[in-house]
Amino acid sequence: MFPFRRSSVRPRFHRRAASIALTLGLVTAAAPVVAQEAPHRGGPDADPDKSIAFYVGKDLTADGHPLIGGFGHEPSSHWVEVVPEQDHPDGATITVGVTEDADMPGELSEIPQVEHTYRYITSNYSEFTGLPAPLTNGGINEKNVAARDVWSNSREELWDMTPTDQTGPQYSDLARIAMERADTARDAVEILGDLIDTYGYSTYGGNSHLFADENEGWIFIEYSGGEGLWAAERLGSDEVRVSYPGYIKEFPTDALNGEDPDYLGSSNLVSFAEEQGWYDAATDDVFDLQEIYQQPFPTEQFEVGEIADPEDPAPYRNPISLEAELEELAPVSLQDMMRLVRDPRWSDDRSGYGHVAELRSDLVDPRLITLWVAPTAAVTAPYTPIAIGTQTLPEEFSQHRYLTAEASSTYLNPEFAEQEATEYATQTYKRLMYATCARPEEYLGEVTAAFEGFEASTIEEWQDVQQEAADVVEDGGDPAETLTTYTSSNALDGLALGNHLLDDVLARSRADGGLRTPSVEIDEGTTASARSQSMVLDGVSARDRMNCDLGGGWADGSTLDRQGEYGDPEDVPDYSAAHVTGRPAADDDAGGSQALILGFGGLVVGLVLGALTEGWRRRRA
Repeated sequence: MFPFRRSSVRPRFHRRAASIALTLGLVTAAAPVVAQEAPHRGGPDADPDKSIAFYVGKDLTADGHPLIGGFGHEPSSHWVEVVPEQDHPDGATITVGVTEDADMPGELSEIPQVEHTYRYITSNYSEFTGLPAPLTNGGINEKNVAARDVWSNSREELWDMTPTDQTGPQYSDLARIAMERADTARDAVEILGDLIDTYGYSTYGGNSHLFADENEGWIFIEYSGGEGLWAAERLGSDEVRVSYPGYIKEFPTDALNGEDPDYLGSSNLVSFAEEQGWYDAATDDVFDLQEIYQQPFPTEQFEVGEIADPEDPAPYRNPISLEAELEELAPVSLQDMMRLVRDPRWSDDRSGYGHVAELRSDLVDPRLITLWVAPTAAVTAPYTPIAIGTQTLPEEFSQHRYLTAEASSTYLNPEFAEQEATEYATQTYKRLMYATCARPEEYLGEVTAAFEGFEASTIEEWQDVQQEAADVVEDGGDPAETLTTYTSSNALDGLALGNHLLDDVLARSRADGGLRTPSVEIDEGTTASARSQSMVLDGVSARDRMNCDLGGGWADGSTLDRQGEYGDPEDVPDYSAAHVTGRPAADDDAGGSQALILGFGGLVVGLVLGALTEGWRRRRA
């Protein structure tokens, strides 16, 4: 059996008791708290605001396998799920589309489900107004097809044309169906195109999908307007693509017969543009889909191969500049892709998760296919390897009510009581983001180093786990136990590390002048304090949202500047790996003994202070 990372398993009480003791010491010894205003994090309105995806062909990667990574940008709860393969009865249907509550309203409808759906890994979320939950932006399936969903604004004339009774699958429906049915990246594109041709498309303003398998990638764009417009472009082994937004530029007008190996599109893709006067074959040199059907990139234009100035954050919303960055990184490693998805230029409070997949062609069994998942923004959360053969994940990584739609106006279904009673990994890592990004100059470097060091060990261990799982397969066995045991242990180890970092950052901030009082306006006559005012971010630019961006990325440079050895396990602090399933506490756990001593010390201090307070109260009485 493979060795686990750490033999010490300390009861969580020890760490919490130590935290209480530390807090008591700070409260009794600290100087008077001085309120400090949080630093202004404003920026140009054109700064990064939405989801992002990266693709690197296998000829440009360090290990010869395509890489894909990215995340969705939604202000709601997120949770991880391994969806099993399933058989469905004749006549089974699925509900697709949007409701009248959507920004672009429509009507839900039923379309046929296929007889068999594949196993896949995804991050679900609960909120996009008018779209039934759970929602997804993709993931990876048992056929080694990975998917990322990314915004792609259609031109405003198409917005205006969109009917208010639109029907057909929306972006999440398409992502989920691709994971359920696609055997290759091209197959995913053809499935989505057929769905739109047959049932229509419900849009929120335009969207895109980035698909990849072990051989190639495909970009798929679906346009607003209610006309069933879509287009797809193949990405070869020597290409990179950044969807930020998703786009296709030059498109051959004779590629709509379904026989072109590199392009696919709806039958009306060219004719509709001609009818609208947006394209004239007699005068226009090329059929440029970005210019014809989409809105201009949100920032200044760049020539192919031109990288933006890292001191100017706005251009990083331009995919051409970012593609030049990717090419400069080549050969791109798994760790490089992890850093890209973690980059604080875009990994912030609205980043729902982090996904990275290395689409390997050398696996002995599809159950070893792996998606590296950060449960919320990877800037302050570690990646955990989850294989297709993984059977279960810790409840801490499943759905909870924090940030979940309707949680503030409804009561909990008792069936979910014990699930809800567990710690929620997304909330813990969100809290770490808030604590870290409130003072990023002080803490971001340490937090990043800790998670990179943790992941460096995980990457090495995962190689051993996959080899052990492969040996089990070759002996005719099921690798599920091997894969599940390690993934569950690693996920809870990462959560324990996150808790340790959170406690440390908060304790140091309390000692350094105390936690800041919000600098917000209070209406005259209002008696509630600043801490009780509305916490909603309203009426400011997107980059006023909580983020750790220090101007072009990390304190020590962008992803491009951080090439080199990935993480040092020595940078991982000694943390409490609590309640890890099946891992007994070691007898020689010196760290645990120290935590226990601190815990009892805090308890004694608390009891003494309580007794003194009670005696004083009685004397006063």
